[in-house]
Amino acid sequence: MVDCEYCGDAFETEEAHLEHLGTEHPDELGPIDQRRVAGAGSSSDEGFPLTGLLGGAAVLVLVVVAIWFLFLSGGSGGPDAAPTGIEDDPLPDRGDEEWISQVESAESEGIQHVEQGSKIDYAQSPPLSGEHWGRAIQAGFYTETPELPRLVHTLEHGAVVIYYDPANVTPKAEASLRAWADNNQGTWTSVVVAPNPNENPQGEYVLTAWTHRLVIDDYDAEAVRAFAAEYLGRGPENPVR
Repeated sequence: MVDCEYCGDAFETEEAHLEHLGTEHPDELGPIDQRRVAGAGSSSDEGFPLTGLLGGAAVLVLVVVAIWFLFLSGGSGGPDAAPTGIEDDPLPDRGDEEWISQVESAESEGIQHVEQGSKIDYAQSPPLSGEHWGRAIQAGFYTETPELPRLVHTLEHGAVVIYYDPANVTPKAEASLRAWADNNQGTWTSVVVAPNPNENPQGEYVLTAWTHRLVIDDYDAEAVRAFAAEYLGRGPENPVR
């Protein structure tokens, strides 16, 4: 005879006892008894209902998949939150004239390095050139704007720095911009994406390179491709393209 530790009932066989545990005490079972009941149920159509265990496993899988998807999409979600694909393609030697013709150019304000922490006033905001601190910013997608004097140093290296309006950036644009930053990590060919420091930015997206700027309101990966093709890696410190 086998006695049930949960209610005291007695059973002639272990199989009957396990069937009773699965039917009458599924929520009370400890880990060991759960495994015993599950093992008995796997060889019989009777006893502890495997559908409960399988259903829980399915829910766990769905949760893991959802977390994985949100992580890869930067938490934006939705079917449109994915790069367009052109972010992975090699850049042409020059940008499409449709976009480059809209680029604004400015005179260089200088390339001098100044003491870290020095206050610098720039003619443009976001800045396109001028005095800057000695440390550059690494490529990446930023949710807070790095120090502008370090971003100017990054421009001097040949980077493209893209500013977005946090209030209006779309999930699709964010996914594309993250891909541009991920795919262009070189010291002299980096892409930095950061919030626009202006309360009232010129446009929802402002693309900058050393002494050059392109302002767009509706995000277009083709515009980024054209701008990067024309200016990425062509800063004054060490042109590599």
